[in-house]
Amino acid sequence: MKKISRLFIVLAVLLSDIMCAVVAYNYCALQWGGRYAAYSAPASTAFLYFIPYGIGIVLCIILARFFHKKQKNGE
Repeated sequence: MKKISRLFIVLAVLLSDIMCAVVAYNYCALQWGGRYAAYSAPASTAFLYFIPYGIGIVLCIILARFFHKKQKNGE
């Protein structure tokens, strides 16, 4: 159970890093597109990518806590 708990913690950290990279890239792409390619969406729409990544991070943290408590109780 300890290894599974640590795995979900690592996944949560990895997802947060990937989320930051994806949002930053898409923000820059939308900002460039708004200036030079006449995109209609504002650059701030890139922050909507936070929603699926945020859900995944929260689920990983919940699962990590669940397995940690299960390991602590000795089950």
